[in-house]
Amino acid sequence: MRLLPPGHHGAATLKRGDRIDCGTMTVTAEMIDAFADMTGDRFEIHMSGEAARRHGFDARVAHGLLVLSLIDGLKNQAPAQFRARASLDWHWSFHRPVFEGDQIAAIVTIAEIERARQEDQAVLVLDVDVSNQHGRKVQSGINRLLVYH
Repeated sequence: MRLLPPGHHGAATLKRGDRIDCGTMTVTAEMIDAFADMTGDRFEIHMSGEAARRHGFDARVAHGLLVLSLIDGLKNQAPAQFRARASLDWHWSFHRPVFEGDQIAAIVTIAEIERARQEDQAVLVLDVDVSNQHGRKVQSGINRLLVYH
């Protein structure tokens, strides 16, 4: 497995097993509040540490889809990037809660490279693994990404 160096990588230069380290980000109360404001998802475990503890969590829980969005943003700002055109789909799992103040990190690995309808493009099947500051997997999934050669 090759860790891709900084730059924009097209499908013609990529191989199965190539990976990108997307870096880290700390999930803040402000991010959780902004996501709640934007989406209207104000389920109480996201809005209050006290409410989260009543539901058996250690602290205020970040929205799962907020974390997914942050990971996609990290991928799109990583020093090594794919020459992307568009995401085609996501298949995603939430393994553990992400709490306010947690640091998340993501590694993206190419699982498959498929032909696209357009000759100058390909579909990357990406395995995405997200961990917290303790090295525990919090989310994972597959992203199918249309990329240029």
